[in-house]
Amino acid sequence: MNYPRIMNGSQIGTAWFGTHIVLIKCNYMTNQVVAVFKSDHAPFEPTANSCAETLSRYLSIGYALIGAYPLDNEQIQYVLQYR
Repeated sequence: MNYPRIMNGSQIGTAWFGTHIVLIKCNYMTNQVVAVFKSDHAPFEPTANSCAETLSRYLSIGYALIGAYPLDNEQIQYVLQYR
C-alpha cells in the first residue's frame, strides 16, 4: 500500500532548507579572522586571512549581516543569516 509522503515532516538524511547562521569573530585592530562558526549544512565559503574579505565572500553568496557585536577591546563578532 502506498502512503502519501508528508513534506512538512522531518526527513532523515536530507539537508536542512531554511535559515542558516554564520558567526565570524574578527580582530578589528589587525583585520584578522579569529574564528568562524556555522550552523549545520549552512552554505559556506573558504575563510580568508582578512576579515573584510571573509565578510565579502559571505555577503556575495547571499548572507545578510544581522548584527555586529563588540566582544572586548580588540574583537568583534559578526552574525550573518542565510535564507
